[in-house]
Amino acid sequence: MSTNPLLQPFTNKDQAVPFDLIKVEHYLPALDEAVKVAKENIAKIKANTASPDFENTIVALESASELSDKIASIYSNLEVANADEPLQALAKEIYPKLTALSSDISLDDEIFKRVKAVYDKRTSLNLNKEQTRLLEKTYLAFTRNGALLSAQDKETLRQIDQELSVLGPKYSENVLKATNAFEMVLDKKDDVDGLPEGVLEGAAAMAESKGHKGKWLFNLQIPSYLPFMTYAHNRPLREKMWRAFSSRAYKGEFDNQETVLKIVELRNKRAKLLGFESHADFVLAERMAKDPKTVKEFLNKLLSASKAAGQKDVAEIADFANKLDGLVEIKPWDFGYYSEKLKEDKYAFNEEDLRPFFKLENVVEGVFAHARKLYGLTFKENKNIPVYHPEVKAYEIYEEQSGKYMGLFYTDYFPRETKKGGAWMTQFRGQGLIENEMKRPHVSIVCNFTKPTPTKPSLLTYDEVRTLFHEFGHALHGILSECTYQSLSGTSVYWDFVELPSQIMENWVGEKEGLDLFARHYETNQPMPADLIEKLKASQKFQAGYMSCRQLQFGMLDMAWHSTDPGAIKDVDSFEDKATAETRLFPRVEGANSSCSFSHIFAGGYSAGYYSYKWAEVLDADAFEYFKEEGLFSPEVAKKFKDNILSRGGTEHPMELYKKFRGREPDPNALLRRDGLI
Repeated sequence: MSTNPLLQPFTNKDQAVPFDLIKVEHYLPALDEAVKVAKENIAKIKANTASPDFENTIVALESASELSDKIASIYSNLEVANADEPLQALAKEIYPKLTALSSDISLDDEIFKRVKAVYDKRTSLNLNKEQTRLLEKTYLAFTRNGALLSAQDKETLRQIDQELSVLGPKYSENVLKATNAFEMVLDKKDDVDGLPEGVLEGAAAMAESKGHKGKWLFNLQIPSYLPFMTYAHNRPLREKMWRAFSSRAYKGEFDNQETVLKIVELRNKRAKLLGFESHADFVLAERMAKDPKTVKEFLNKLLSASKAAGQKDVAEIADFANKLDGLVEIKPWDFGYYSEKLKEDKYAFNEEDLRPFFKLENVVEGVFAHARKLYGLTFKENKNIPVYHPEVKAYEIYEEQSGKYMGLFYTDYFPRETKKGGAWMTQFRGQGLIENEMKRPHVSIVCNFTKPTPTKPSLLTYDEVRTLFHEFGHALHGILSECTYQSLSGTSVYWDFVELPSQIMENWVGEKEGLDLFARHYETNQPMPADLIEKLKASQKFQAGYMSCRQLQFGMLDMAWHSTDPGAIKDVDSFEDKATAETRLFPRVEGANSSCSFSHIFAGGYSAGYYSYKWAEVLDADAFEYFKEEGLFSPEVAKKFKDNILSRGGTEHPMELYKKFRGREPDPNALLRRDGLI
């Protein structure tokens, strides 16, 4: 028997991953073995002489690559959350092996014949809704991955998929390296004027850890970058930071331009091969939005409601900066700074006034309290469950009433050089049938929040609090899943529906009732004063037009990259310039480029899908209106949301699930109402 921990039975609580035993050298041999097992399982399905049916073909396929899926999920999660050079280097071997396996299965004629035989007689099989959905999804997975192509086209497709499997990780490695490459060490008090004491303390601790005792170090990780852009009086240094951030992986040593053009070209070639006009057409065929025309109309409708408001927002800031400091022309590196000053002026509070009430541990307790009040869940830390980094915590989840075990939950909150930027929810194991047994999920959230300092705990910005609630909303989608098949469970839903459970959770931290559960001063334990909550609420619509235009810019840039013929694209920068012209509220700055660090679409699964944040905002604004009508913690509405949306995964069409919850289709104006744009 192999001594490789990835191939041994996992013996921790609920077969939790033995992170303490897994080493870099274990991945490749384990994956090779797992691929062999998967191929044997496929061979067994093909060798079965019984006529193809739901169990011996569809369910058998669903479980054929369980072992390789398990190893892949462990590796791919660590590759973005905690990867040193040797672990990162494995990506070049691991992803092509996984892609080759999935190509082997999806391009196998005999397997597809069996799937098609079952699919063709689906109406006479007496399947329930979930079985029907799995059958349809399996059949579609084959046709969308080339099962109907000629032998020669299959070979071409296989090569394209191999190339793409390496380009995504390469793109994201460049972004990470470019982010880590920039450091700004300051030693003059004047250079750090305006920065809050907590931020300076963090910067001093970071400087000292890098051998610059008595100085301050700022970098491009969000907890360092954003406060600098928001509070630093020194305009030339803000410009320096902004330019460094906005040109990550554009030109220089870690340039992503070639990679972007190559990814776009291959995606388009792949879509064409499969009979679609463009990559966007291919992607959207499996989305609520259905096609690029619908998405473009949707984004344009929002833009016409947002643009004038966005221009007004910028004009107001420019006017304010002129009055305050005689600034003649406002630049992008001035916007965050004067925006914060104007907010103070208008609403008599400062984002930093909120921080003392958002000690990380209290916010985590707050998010757990929401899960308990809404869905009856409790979280209990278990220090015996292995974790992949000392900062990670593991919890067991239970239903409070019944005591039913609901799964495991991991949290990983702080930036480090081995972790990608941003925040995300992921799983080490999905909910559903595994090895013929119903299993509960192992869910994880990974963030990059403000770190504790030598004298202060981690005190979050309001934005970080919203991010935590957002990712926790995704986590609830995974945790509350009650499906039969893993591939339909939890967050395995249409991409433009997946953001509904996450975005709706953000609403509770804009309400007094929600904040009262956890927002307490880290020193005095006093609740956040009612007048501060009022000011916060009043400021919620502040610059909604500007923020909306910014999101629409990313959505439109994504659609442009994925619905334009790549043959017509000669240069990354001029293409971006043209694609964002309509949404821009500032003139373009030479040397700044967002396509080269737009990891969401080039390395993160959001290609032709970035619009879905806005799409889901419409759903979440409409859904939250229901909570507000019936009570923020209404047990009836929460139960409907849990039973029809959170627990159902992708077992039915999202619009059907939404209508079961709401009693009707979403009202598209709910979002514009919430943002005060109509």
